[in-house]
Amino acid sequence: MSDGQKKKNRKEQVGRPGKGRIVVSLAVCIFLLLAGAFLVYTGSYYRADDRTMKALVTDETAEVSEEDYGYFFDGPSEDKVLIFYPGAKVEDKAYAPLLREIAEKAMDVCLVRMPFHLAVFGIDKAAEVMEQYNYPEVYVGGHSLGGAMAASYAADNPKDLEGVILFAAYPTKDIPDELSEISIYGSEDGVLNSEKYEEGKELAPPEFSELVIEGGNHAGFGSYGEQEGDNEARITAQEQQEQAAEFIRQQVGED
Repeated sequence: MSDGQKKKNRKEQVGRPGKGRIVVSLAVCIFLLLAGAFLVYTGSYYRADDRTMKALVTDETAEVSEEDYGYFFDGPSEDKVLIFYPGAKVEDKAYAPLLREIAEKAMDVCLVRMPFHLAVFGIDKAAEVMEQYNYPEVYVGGHSLGGAMAASYAADNPKDLEGVILFAAYPTKDIPDELSEISIYGSEDGVLNSEKYEEGKELAPPEFSELVIEGGNHAGFGSYGEQEGDNEARITAQEQQEQAAEFIRQQVGED
């Protein structure tokens, strides 16, 4: 082989991309596509409606403050608090009317803001919130996926907890017997998986109480409008939230 041919072969080898570089380039492209798809998915979520603004205003019945973790609803209770996880892809403020009702009737509430509006990325947020307060009775709970994630936190961290409060949600792990469980959902719920909900009852502790709100649906626990896949409610969201708060008051008692 001539010297000229050898030089030509060496140049072709240098210019030709190796398999490793191709694999890396493909991996980067796939990552960027997935990251973009994730941002598009999480960027579309249910926004709070106008009714939430009034619930975020402090008055003689409750003091509301924005905190590093979300919002704190400070009602008459001195001994009880609920750490609340929002439902998937729902703006946290959309739960202000419900949580305001609970704060006025039963216990103070910490509304937790979740990364990307998905509680699956913030299961342990309750621990961070508890570090800031000193309540004798602490409950964790939430709506839909938020409730399931709160139940998972309680299952793994029962110490210092009184119980779980689930709104259109169910546990996927055994809830320790020393805790209580309050479960609330609407009769017209078109999103809640009824089969999984019934299976979740097998994981509930002995102290279990349930309320089925006649005419209520899935989205009625929040104030963010209609939810895809849900059934039409036969009562207003305000009525649904008032009934839920009153049931919680009955179950946990008053200070």
